[in-house]
Amino acid sequence: MADSAAEARIDQALVTRVRLDGDRRAFEQLVRRHQGMVRAQLRRLLRGDEAAADDLAQETFMLAWRKLDQFRGEARFSSWLYRIAYTCFLQAHRAPARHEGVDDETMEQLPAQARAIDLQLDLDRAMQRLSAAEQTVLLHCVQLGLSHEEAAYVLAMPLGTVKTHATRGKAKLKTWLAEWRDAGTEETS
Repeated sequence: MADSAAEARIDQALVTRVRLDGDRRAFEQLVRRHQGMVRAQLRRLLRGDEAAADDLAQETFMLAWRKLDQFRGEARFSSWLYRIAYTCFLQAHRAPARHEGVDDETMEQLPAQARAIDLQLDLDRAMQRLSAAEQTVLLHCVQLGLSHEEAAYVLAMPLGTVKTHATRGKAKLKTWLAEWRDAGTEETS
C-alpha cells in the first residue's frame, strides 16, 4: 500500500486535471479511490443503514464535483471529502429520523453465539452511551484513522475540542468495558 504522501500527490494530480480540463475520467478515479471510505464513514454514522449511506455518498460526490474549485489543498483530498460527507449526514439528520437503532430488549434476545459478537455488542452499547460529539470524534479518529488535526478539519471543531472528546470518550469506554479487559487477562493467565 502506498504511503499517505504519495496518495495525496496522486489525488492532487487528479484534482488538477479535473480543474484544468474538466476531466471527468480523473474525477471518476477520485471517486473510485475514495468511495469505499466515504461509504464506510456514512454507514457508521447512520448505524449500518446502507441504503441511506449510499444515497448520502452519492450526494457527497455530486457536491464534490460541483465544489471542486473550493478545494484549496490545505487538507488532504480525503479529509475534504469526509467533511462534505459529514455535512451531508448532518443535513440529512436534521430531517425526521428515517432509521431506528436496535433496542435493548431485542439485543437481550439475541443468542450468545460467540465471544467476539458479545464484545462487539457491548462496544456498540458503550459507544451509544457516549455523547454525540465523543462518538463522532472517535468514529473519525479511531475507526477511520484520521489524525486529530484531520478530524478537527472534517468536523469543523477546534483541535483542542477534538482531543478532549477523544480522550474523554476513550476513558469512558475503557471504564465501561473493563470487564472485557479483565476477562482477557484471566484467560491469558
